[in-house]
Amino acid sequence: MDSFQYLDAIILGFIEGLTEFIPVSSTGHILLAGELLGFKTTGDTFPVLIQLGAVLAVLSVYFGRLWHLATTLPSSAKSRRFVGGILLAFLPAAVIGALAHDFIKTVLFDSPMTICVALLVGGVLLLVIDRLPLVPRYRDVEDYPLSLCLKIGLFQCLAMIPGTSRSGATIAGALLMGTDKRSAAEFSFFLAMPTMAGAFAYDLLKNRALLTMDDATLIAIGFVVSFLSALVVVKSLLGFVSRYGFAPFAWWRIVVGAIGIGVLLAYR
Repeated sequence: MDSFQYLDAIILGFIEGLTEFIPVSSTGHILLAGELLGFKTTGDTFPVLIQLGAVLAVLSVYFGRLWHLATTLPSSAKSRRFVGGILLAFLPAAVIGALAHDFIKTVLFDSPMTICVALLVGGVLLLVIDRLPLVPRYRDVEDYPLSLCLKIGLFQCLAMIPGTSRSGATIAGALLMGTDKRSAAEFSFFLAMPTMAGAFAYDLLKNRALLTMDDATLIAIGFVVSFLSALVVVKSLLGFVSRYGFAPFAWWRIVVGAIGIGVLLAYR
């Protein structure tokens, strides 16, 4: 393994942390960047396994709030409902992800055009939703009813298509169902914890016998870099969204998707 692979792992880890919690599709960006860099790991595990670094960034930022939820769970109906809502929202993706895992990894992950189209279409839809005159009914994630949580979880399943964006799908779904922008982004943070931890555990279980020491080294590098870059994003995203909305991310998606489609058609 040469030093360029270490550099590639650093670049991709930075992209993962930067894009995981904003609605632009971290997996889509990593797969496209990996294609440009010629970067591959056994079973395409790298994009999935380094996500745990981003999860730990959320855990560190929200540790106080998570600790409060854990300690009040036995006595607070509100805390129990919130935790139950997160688990309920996680359930659809857990079931569909397990059933469609091989198809996603062997077919969708290997289709740059699918990723670019998803980025472009998702960007247009996010731009439209951001400009709709929606009137929020829910402004606190802990007040979301269980039925709303489940519906947001169903939207999250759209992110099985690389380029769609897990956070983008959940945020768009939440906005359409009456949440405000800040709480929609925050719910996406909390939902990321079981979703990404589950994806990490399942992918590691499926590929653990195939991974080499070189793979493990590259994954460890990407993991650390994704944690550091995600830490910055998680601390600043809610304030940014409250001020600017999601239009900047929509335009980001549109530009990247359009450039990607143009490049792919030019070299076809």
